[in-house]
Amino acid sequence: MCDTFVALSDATCNSDVIFGKNSDRPAGEIQEVIVLPTITHSPGELVECTYIRIPQVEKTFAVILSQPKWMWGAEMGANECGVVIGNEAVWTIEPYHQKGLLGMDLVRLGLERGKTAYRALQIIIDLLEQHGQGGNCAEHFSMNYHNSFLIADRNEAWVLETAGKYWVAERVTSGTRSISNQLSIRGKGDLRHKDAIAYAIDMGLCKSEGDFDFAKIFSEGSVEDSLSPYSREGRVRQLCQLHSGNFSLETAKSILRDHISNVCMHGDFETRGSQISSLSKNECEHWFIEKPFPCQQDYISKRLQ
Repeated sequence: MCDTFVALSDATCNSDVIFGKNSDRPAGEIQEVIVLPTITHSPGELVECTYIRIPQVEKTFAVILSQPKWMWGAEMGANECGVVIGNEAVWTIEPYHQKGLLGMDLVRLGLERGKTAYRALQIIIDLLEQHGQGGNCAEHFSMNYHNSFLIADRNEAWVLETAGKYWVAERVTSGTRSISNQLSIRGKGDLRHKDAIAYAIDMGLCKSEGDFDFAKIFSEGSVEDSLSPYSREGRVRQLCQLHSGNFSLETAKSILRDHISNVCMHGDFETRGSQISSLSKNECEHWFIEKPFPCQQDYISKRLQ
């Protein structure tokens, strides 16, 4: 129920990288923006994530997070190194587990530990393989899902999509890219879980490496070869592509405030927070909304201390 996008430097007016996300959560849930400083941790220290404890690292970067108040993790955010991450709920054929790291925990851990987008990608993959993903993702009712991620810095961007313990990653090399609430990486991506293809063949989900298609194989429902412009995913993809070459902060705002396909969502699920970031060689700037409905709010500049 979220949408995340990135426009790389070749697609923007000022040659910066622009990232945006709407966080669509259950109506009435409190989501707030918090800033955490760089912290040096003691040897052997553990970090208490939403449902499990895992070993802490020696040093965590300063971060700014848009966070549902009841959980440890975050829907989206940025760190002092200029890395930004947002996640999406996706539903797959793989089993769901009641205990593990939430996708939102992985967003925060990637930001606290990742100096670059690629390093954050590797950190999330390693944590996924060590601890697994799982746990209830809502405060007052049951909701469990797997996750996809859009990870970017001033130089590059990656899409990481998961189905249980399996994953695939695709580097965004030019233009724009967006993700929504279904798997979107077709084929075998640029990186993948070492056993993903063999598993799919053993399960009869594909016949060979040549016809391995991560989104088609692991999605709970069908995957369309072309997206409807009336779907949220299709609408965001279309707007990003239409503005490729002249993408600006105002473009990002207009997409996140769009109502044609409920990008700005109202109802039982609603947009509870929103983020736009501009990443350049000289400066990284971030704007957040921590109230419902971007269509009714102004983006406020937030800085890391």
